[in-house]
Amino acid sequence: MKKEIINTKNAPAAVGPYSQGIKVGDFVFTSGQIPIDPETGEMPETIEEQTAQSLKNVAAILEESGSSLQNAIKLTVFLQDINDFSAMNEVYASFFQGDAPCRSAVEVAAIPKGAKVEIEAIALISK
Repeated sequence: MKKEIINTKNAPAAVGPYSQGIKVGDFVFTSGQIPIDPETGEMPETIEEQTAQSLKNVAAILEESGSSLQNAIKLTVFLQDINDFSAMNEVYASFFQGDAPCRSAVEVAAIPKGAKVEIEAIALISK
């Protein structure tokens, strides 16, 4: 099985030696997405705005691969402060209709560029 590198201008460019996403067979895996707006290079302030932007970035990569958030199987949410869980969860829930994917949410010591949240995904490719 061959891997295909996924890149889109609709999500922030990789800032290191990694790909935005990789498609393998019927699956796509995204790198963690911090809440940088790909058009402005800016990061919003609140956890709610940051969660929304991170999910938009994940969605852009999934869409470039032929998938979508609705085909997500598993997301991992990294929070700089676990006390932001409820606020993050409220915004997160608004991105999914019907059955939500599996998810882990953990607190980490730090996230690149001082972000409050980073989100990665595994999804099925739409057929």
